[in-house]
Amino acid sequence: MNEDTIAAVATALGEGSIAVVRVSGPEAIERVAPLFKAREDLREVPTHTVHYGWIRDPDSGSVLDEVLVTVMKGPRSFTAEDVVEISTHGGIVAVQSVLELLLRSGIRMAEPGEFTKRAFLNGRIDLAQAEAVIDLIRSKSSKAFQVARRQSEGALSKRLVPLKEQLIELLAHVEVNIDYPEHDVAEVTAGVIRDNCQAVLRQVDTLLQTAAEGKILREGIVTAIVGRPNAGKSSLLNALVKENRAIVTDIPGTTRDIVEESVTLSGIPLRLLDTAGIRETEDVVERIGVERSRGALSEADLILLVLSRNDTLHEEERRLLKELKDRPTIVILNKKDLEPRMEEEEIRALYPSERIVLLSAKEGEGMEELERAVSRLFLSGGIAAADATYVSNARHISLLHAAEGSLRDAIEGADQGLPVDLIQIDIAAAWESLGEIVGDTASESLLDQIFSKFCLGK
Repeated sequence: MNEDTIAAVATALGEGSIAVVRVSGPEAIERVAPLFKAREDLREVPTHTVHYGWIRDPDSGSVLDEVLVTVMKGPRSFTAEDVVEISTHGGIVAVQSVLELLLRSGIRMAEPGEFTKRAFLNGRIDLAQAEAVIDLIRSKSSKAFQVARRQSEGALSKRLVPLKEQLIELLAHVEVNIDYPEHDVAEVTAGVIRDNCQAVLRQVDTLLQTAAEGKILREGIVTAIVGRPNAGKSSLLNALVKENRAIVTDIPGTTRDIVEESVTLSGIPLRLLDTAGIRETEDVVERIGVERSRGALSEADLILLVLSRNDTLHEEERRLLKELKDRPTIVILNKKDLEPRMEEEEIRALYPSERIVLLSAKEGEGMEELERAVSRLFLSGGIAAADATYVSNARHISLLHAAEGSLRDAIEGADQGLPVDLIQIDIAAAWESLGEIVGDTASESLLDQIFSKFCLGK
């Protein structure tokens, strides 16, 4: 448990109906009580109760604000310490005056993420659950929020704890072989190592199979909308975001720069980049836009190649079709509401039918099929059941890969008949990698790095 008491604003700064100042630590109640004018003495109230009154400066006697104060005594609180939350009127002046009074009373300003860090250090949550808190805050879609919520409840940790226990038991078995070499159990030990490591490896591989989809849900997909001028790129952007975000005219070259928007399709967050039409041009400004379009094209995770179905294929479009066929590209045959003139056989010879979508961006027809195409391309059969465990954190994915490599090395060592004390090194490395995910073997510098990404008050 920590010896000092901390405070910070737990809500976003700015005007609002209310704001919350959070205090946590062994002296949270003792420090706030003299500042709170009410019928009740906070030092005597039951835990998990809310009290009405005023925050008053004891030196000047002036009232700072009318407030509600919530008292939560440890360990039944987020940090597992005594916690006091002061709900003030929203607005910078009211909040700052209350916070400054708390700091003058001997309470320390909290560091970013320190409340969550204390929850971890006090054993209320593990490190994977703590990291899920920031994912909850930053979720870009309801599916990403579901994944983060499941992890904050310990879904990933519950999958990892039995694997760690299995490895520690295996390490104990290996230790017996090392300490008592007079017993001829080497062959038995090799078989035990192989069976246990393979069992853990299967579980690790199962989690890693969710990593690509989990990372997509967490971070989203950079999506470039490309094509010739007047193919309907800006109309598609407007249809996806459901508002007139980009200018649409019949004049070629209207979009001169990249227009960026965010949208969610089938639970997948997309960062849309509407680019300038790709064509040869003498216009200096438009040429810069075309160059930026090609730059966005090279960096995109998903490419929506928009073709005008009521026009014949141009040479630039043929070149793009061939250039992008091995990239994650969906070909959009736009303007389905108009008379078709395009040679679709040439396109279908290069792209499978599930990556070709017929729609009218202007009329909003065919957008559902585009959603299904994106889902098929990035999610194997779509998002699984709501209770599925996804690995979405890059740090977790890296450590799972490290554990996978160590387990494979241990299995290979057992197959080759290596001394068990050498194989033990790989088993221990796998155990440490899994332990670093939940925080059992995490260093202090790693913890500081992780929690520094949190906002103040969380």
